[in-house]
Amino acid sequence: MHRTRRPSPHLRIVPLLGLLAALLLPLGVTLAPRAAAAPAANPVRIMPLGDSITGSPGCWRAVLWNRLVNSGYTDIDFVGTLPPQGCGQAHDGDNEGHGGELVTNVADQNLLPGRLAATRPDIVVMHFGTNDVWSGIAPDRILAAYTRLVTQMRASDPDMRILVAQLIPMNPSSCAACAQRVVEFNARIPDWARATGTERSPVTVVDQWTGFSTATDTYDGVHPNASGDDKIAARWYPALAAALDAGVPQDPGDPGDPGEPAACTARFRAVSGWQGGYQGEVTVTNTSASAASGWTATVVPAHGARLTQLWNGTLTVAADGTATVTNAAWNGALAPGASATFGFVATTPATAGTPAATVTCTATAAG
Repeated sequence: MHRTRRPSPHLRIVPLLGLLAALLLPLGVTLAPRAAAAPAANPVRIMPLGDSITGSPGCWRAVLWNRLVNSGYTDIDFVGTLPPQGCGQAHDGDNEGHGGELVTNVADQNLLPGRLAATRPDIVVMHFGTNDVWSGIAPDRILAAYTRLVTQMRASDPDMRILVAQLIPMNPSSCAACAQRVVEFNARIPDWARATGTERSPVTVVDQWTGFSTATDTYDGVHPNASGDDKIAARWYPALAAALDAGVPQDPGDPGDPGEPAACTARFRAVSGWQGGYQGEVTVTNTSASAASGWTATVVPAHGARLTQLWNGTLTVAADGTATVTNAAWNGALAPGASATFGFVATTPATAGTPAATVTCTATAAG
């Protein structure tokens, strides 16, 4: 559902000019005809996506809309299948903030593609997962749902710009563990975003947690009050303004063109450990909407560890210990959503702590 765009202020001036001309003609004064305005480009379509913090009524959207418009970003259109829900100030209220929804359910039930098809956003602004955290769902499962939604967004538009919030704090009276759960989940989001973002479809993390107080910025320990709405809008604004300034590609091309990077994620797991070393594995998953013909993973082991053996891939180790792994001949081709796993043995100093590594990946779309 889309709101009808308001007429340009310039269009409202035309009748006034006509009246002024009629008054001046008897005096022998004429007005030069006004040059026709150039046709306006399509507005940038922005989908606010989430649960009751985004909708019901989600008044930070009204604050954000008016700040954008007052700053000169007038050629925008907030979109969503849900209508405006009040908030006491004029704004484009279309949104995709479904009260009570879990992001894991949206992913599992495949709800997002239909909403994307109905609204065709260029940018998604997502604060999603509060109900999942409240329900005690594991961060890995929530982030897997994030990845599936991002894949669906890129299937809708390969150039989708995605803004993802670190959730505002939560401290409801009925959930003593929720406050810490939010902290633990938020800590995982930046690494997920680095692994998921691409040059063509970047994922930008927006810190909505820092400086937000459940005591003064919510009315129930969860949902923002007017002060909270102002803070949320203030955090979204610079990231969204930057996305708008970057512009929306007018000719995005076809997804999966030969040689284009395909989106992927990489995940590390320690299999076993011993004094002076450990066995680990990395799973590479194709998160794009098109098949991948190959992949490359980068592994930066922590605590001075160094990869010494590897299977199901080809290993190159730099002088600083950074390992680059390319697919083997038999596991490079990945259908959308498919994964490949490689394993390795790493040596560690005697004083090394728990095995850990930072892993990223790139993939090439099949021709």
